[in-house]
Amino acid sequence: MTGETLRETRERLELAIGLARAAGAIQRERYESDFAVGTKSSAVDLVTDVDRACEQAVVEGIRAARPGDAVLAEEGGGQEPDGATWRWLIDPLDGTTNYAHGYPCFCVSIGLEREGETLAGVVYNPLLDELYHAVRGGGAFRNGRRIRVSGETDLGRSLVATGFAYDRRENPRANLEHFGAFLRTARAVRRDGSAALDLCAVACGRFQGYWEFGLKPWDVAAGVLLVEEAGGRCSDPAGAPAPRDGSVVVASNALVHEAMLRVLAEHP
Repeated sequence: MTGETLRETRERLELAIGLARAAGAIQRERYESDFAVGTKSSAVDLVTDVDRACEQAVVEGIRAARPGDAVLAEEGGGQEPDGATWRWLIDPLDGTTNYAHGYPCFCVSIGLEREGETLAGVVYNPLLDELYHAVRGGGAFRNGRRIRVSGETDLGRSLVATGFAYDRRENPRANLEHFGAFLRTARAVRRDGSAALDLCAVACGRFQGYWEFGLKPWDVAAGVLLVEEAGGRCSDPAGAPAPRDGSVVVASNALVHEAMLRVLAEHP
């Protein structure tokens, strides 16, 4: 990364941190209160007016400070100016179903791409007041302190996590075979309902691994960078780089990665 690119990255990172905290404040204020809940692609794909309020706060902040940047946001509030070099990938409330039910596992996730390469990411958990950030080549941090992945080498002693796509009622497979295989192989499996926080948990050593199918770019942009900068590995089930569209991700501390791929290969 050139000096100029690094400067631009860090300037945008500071903006992203401020906007993530602002959206998190909205989430804290309205948590377990009355708000509207609707559906999108399916009966289990929820959206609330808190999602929209958080997205509006983030997108308006970007438009004011960086009007020439592109924005891809989950609820459709983005922009695509001609010739944009930078693109922001925003999940304004990752874990909407949790939020709608009062389950305390949700966050704000913001990734920053330059010409297709993710250079920075921010994830903010407002209830725990944990702010994760990473810059490519500069390490991963939680509340300003460097984090590292777990040193566990045995999948059998590992805590891993996953999630299920919104088409799970129609999809005859829906990750169930993989879930069962990991239940039999790993120490335990968790399903917490926030891809960004799951990736952060891998980055800071709480989880040794995580896999999921059917995500979107805004779900993984920041989290994948955090895992990689914390010393972990992210790939597809064949071991190739994880696709940027979020369609599949396998993340780990790198030490149990090959074992995770073998489990996934048993149920292609």
